[in-house]
Amino acid sequence: MTPALTSDTSLAGELASLVNRVYAEAEKGIWLEGGSRTTEAEVAGLITAGEIAVARSDGRVVGSVRVHRLEDGAGEFGMLVAAPEERGTGIGTDLVSFAEDWARSAGAREMQLELLVPQEWNHPVKEFLRGWYTRIGYRHVRTDDLESAYPHLVPRLACPCDFLVFRKALDPNR
Repeated sequence: MTPALTSDTSLAGELASLVNRVYAEAEKGIWLEGGSRTTEAEVAGLITAGEIAVARSDGRVVGSVRVHRLEDGAGEFGMLVAAPEERGTGIGTDLVSFAEDWARSAGAREMQLELLVPQEWNHPVKEFLRGWYTRIGYRHVRTDDLESAYPHLVPRLACPCDFLVFRKALDPNR
C-alpha cells in the first residue's frame, strides 16, 4: 500500500467521515460533545489544494494525511488517520513516510506536527502518539498557545489543553 496525493474530490465525504470517526475516539474527552474534527467541504478544499494523501488497501480507503508547507519552509503533516480496523498494519508509518518524502521533494529540511494534549490528565491516545512520534525522530520544540494559533477552537474544548509542536530534521539524501 503506497499512499498518494489525491485530486478526487468525490472522496471528500468518505475521508471526512473517516477523520471524524478516528478523532472522536482519539480525542475523546478533549472536545465538548457533538463536535467534529472536519467537514466534507474542508476536506474537498484540502484535496483541491493538493494537500491530502490517501492510503488504500484492496481498493478501500484505509487512511489519510494532510501535508503542506509552512511559512518558514518546513513541511507539516496533520489529520493523520488510519481506519480503526486496520490499526497495527503499518498504515500510519506509511503515511508519515509519505509526508516526509513529500516534504523532502518540496525542498523542506524539517517536518512539523502538532499535538493537542490535556493539561490536567493523561490521554492514552495522546500519550501513545507522543511516544511514537518521539521514537520516529520528532522532538518537542515548543508549546504554543492554542488561543493564539487557533482561537476558534478554544470555546469547543472540554478541558484546558497544551498545544505541542514537534519537529524532525529531514535527511535530504533519503
